[in-house]
Amino acid sequence: MIRSVMVINTQGKPRLAKFYHPQPPEKQQDLIRNIYAVLSSRAENVSNFMDAEPFFGPDTRLVYKHFATLYFVFVFDSSENELAMLDLIQVFVETLDKCFRDVCELDIVFNHSKMHTILDEIVFGGLVLETSSTEVMKVVEEISKLETASNSISLVPKSVSSWRS
Repeated sequence: MIRSVMVINTQGKPRLAKFYHPQPPEKQQDLIRNIYAVLSSRAENVSNFMDAEPFFGPDTRLVYKHFATLYFVFVFDSSENELAMLDLIQVFVETLDKCFRDVCELDIVFNHSKMHTILDEIVFGGLVLETSSTEVMKVVEEISKLETASNSISLVPKSVSSWRS
């Protein structure tokens, strides 16, 4: 089961933090800070897999990928495969790239809800739902169409002058 998904920039600011096990906000901030401290001090040529027991307790692992100015981090327990989690990060990033045309940190900052939607299509409640970025994009495009259609529906008449008392 996936315990947490995080996207942290190279200054240590969380751009996405989703915890699938309840944690108080102070504990979440502490976890993000500690994980960033470890990731930012690691050499570029070391493994992307780490033991997460000091942060999340026994039987937890962490896998991360560093793209440009962002760290994509998945924390999970032994029921998940490490290479599958690394591949899931790749699916997440590929989907973001398709959605935003070469995703950058600003896309994530200004489209926070769309990023959450994409993540929720891939992982929900700590369980992996979809591993195909193409299938995730189909759902995201459908949601965008529905949002556009609902925004064009007006419940208030265009002209109040047509009302009579």
